[in-house]
Amino acid sequence: MHYTETKENFKVWARTGYASRGLIYVIVGTLAVFAAVGSGGEVTDSKGALQKIMEQPFGYFLIILLSIGLCGYSVWRFLQAVKDTDDHGTNAKGLAIRGGLLVSCLVHLFLAYWAISAVFGSQKNSGGVEQSGWLDSTIGQIGLAIVGACVFGAGIAHLIKGWTAKFERYMDIPDTRALAKTLCQFGLIARGVVWCILGSLLLHSALIAHQGEISGMADALHTIQESDYGTGLFSVIAFGLVAFGIYGFLEAGYRRINA
Repeated sequence: MHYTETKENFKVWARTGYASRGLIYVIVGTLAVFAAVGSGGEVTDSKGALQKIMEQPFGYFLIILLSIGLCGYSVWRFLQAVKDTDDHGTNAKGLAIRGGLLVSCLVHLFLAYWAISAVFGSQKNSGGVEQSGWLDSTIGQIGLAIVGACVFGAGIAHLIKGWTAKFERYMDIPDTRALAKTLCQFGLIARGVVWCILGSLLLHSALIAHQGEISGMADALHTIQESDYGTGLFSVIAFGLVAFGIYGFLEAGYRRINA
């Protein structure tokens, strides 16, 4: 197989990964929307979305396809971080962005592994990760604090990226599709809010070393739902997560992949 053909096949794989991530967020957001309007639904996270897919006809087959896509997305994130395909550079800001890409690689690789394990084995319900006592140690608290800070920083980056529409420099969305740009901005800002809250929860857990579970995206959504702004803000964020899923689909079609 020629190098050019291999490169094009990888681009297809990476785009499948963007679509896989998009589908997961559409499901998470849709379930949250239904929960917000009192029509069933539930507050869940990426694992919960995968579990919902498994409950559907041909669900296990779809999970395998999604896992393949998520692996492609992880490899692409790794290349973005190591090869600096988007020219972020080697200054402090650039290295921080590339570090975030590497973390994204690991997160989605773990999610793909979890999905495959769920198909061929058994997995517990989604939610926080059991601490198994490690969080009580100083090293555990420091590690969790670092993760929390990274997640919070990623949330801020999403807010900036959505507000300034900087994502456009990496995408070839036709000028006639103004709605697509608005959806992308809405989705990025919504995900940014969720990640900022999630980062804050992780930092809180790190500082006081709670027993139980490490916070996940579902916990962040519950925090929004139970806030003073209640159902209104939760509904906006829920629709925003659906928009972020659509953003993933748009990336699958229009994102420049300089592999």
